[in-house]
Amino acid sequence: MYPSPIADRPPGQRLAYRVALYIALLVWILPLVAVMMTALRSQGDLLSGNYWGWPSQFSLVSNYHEVFASSPMGVFFVNSVLVTGITVFLVLVLSTLAGVALGKYRFRGRTWLFAMFIAGNFVPYQILMIPVRNLVVHLGLYDSIWALILFHTAFQTGFATLFLRNFIAALPEELFEAARIEGVSEFQILRTIVIPLVRPALAGVAVLVFTFVWNDYFWALVLVQSDAAKPLTLGLAGLKGEWLTAWNLISAGALFAALPPVALFFFMQKHFVAGLTAGAVRG
Repeated sequence: MYPSPIADRPPGQRLAYRVALYIALLVWILPLVAVMMTALRSQGDLLSGNYWGWPSQFSLVSNYHEVFASSPMGVFFVNSVLVTGITVFLVLVLSTLAGVALGKYRFRGRTWLFAMFIAGNFVPYQILMIPVRNLVVHLGLYDSIWALILFHTAFQTGFATLFLRNFIAALPEELFEAARIEGVSEFQILRTIVIPLVRPALAGVAVLVFTFVWNDYFWALVLVQSDAAKPLTLGLAGLKGEWLTAWNLISAGALFAALPPVALFFFMQKHFVAGLTAGAVRG
């Protein structure tokens, strides 16, 4: 009924699998190589059509100097750090509290409330553009980093709650009962029992939410206008010229923007994989 592992297949099938795997990896990594090579080139190389050949000169340092000199890239970076960091913290706090309430406490309407968290993840975000913008304008938060923080926190909390609730629901009920018998408060149960046990899941959620928010471009374009509040993704789009696009500068900026999520993933890789695996086997 189930397919046999690759290691147990005939030699011809194993060879075909390896060849297909290497081809898929090459196709996947080729755009990344193109971006890195473009970041090394000068504008003259690109204008002369030297896209894949050896660069006539390595201009990575001068490209980065031009990026930071021609745009407030440092401000964009700080804005992205603030928006993403505050959002991840708020999402983890709210989704943990909601996950405990939905997973361990019985109250009327719990199933319907959980269904709302699930249904919210299937709403196309494009149809929310005008209502969300009008709400942000009405609250006086338009063109500020708090507009992005408010929206991303609201939008990502549903996904994080869905992720954490199943994990928390599988925790042994005896731990909670024993703690209550000893007179431990509900907040202490959350702090001393729930959070240590769901730490891998929290790490997984943190990496996912960080990546979603850091790479967001659509909502930054909708809710932010001035350079003082633009995140890094929207700032990179501003490097395009009116008559000529400096792809070497955009590629250099894109590599700079990609460093934080990549570094976070490798730093939390062990907890991230453990959280995804544990969350996948709990109902």
